[in-house]
Amino acid sequence: MEIFYKNNNLIIQNSSKKEVVFNIESNDVSIDSFSISAGWEYEKWSILAEVKDYKWVLFYHLTLDTHKIVIITSDTFDLSEEILSFFWDVDLLIMPWSKNSVKVYENIEAKMVLPYWEWKDVFFTAISQHNEEVESIKIKWSISWDITEFVNLKVG
Repeated sequence: MEIFYKNNNLIIQNSSKKEVVFNIESNDVSIDSFSISAGWEYEKWSILAEVKDYKWVLFYHLTLDTHKIVIITSDTFDLSEEILSFFWDVDLLIMPWSKNSVKVYENIEAKMVLPYWEWKDVFFTAISQHNEEVESIKIKWSISWDITEFVNLKVG
């Protein structure tokens, strides 16, 4: 699996080169050009997606190559048991950075966290991580559950 930015979109490419595209401005997600931006369950090209609309915030739970990816489009929501139950078995958590991001990340156990938006460096400072910015990341999923890895992906 490879993750990179292109034209203000976060691209997640699975091993078969099928793409999940997350537009960070509109919060729309598409699977190989098929929009999944409404609360529902979807399947295309062996990519499973469940979209939850919780109090006007969209949450995406995707399964690509047997790995669970959660995209949070806003961190201005209540961390109730109802929404926390949506975040089961998260390998990669993709979320915006703002004042509530640290609280959200601490309540969701994920192997890897990828914050987005231009102020993501403040998130890294708040959690005492100073990761170098990278153009793309190829994930091999050999990450231990004991340690959360943080990705500083260059927006481009």
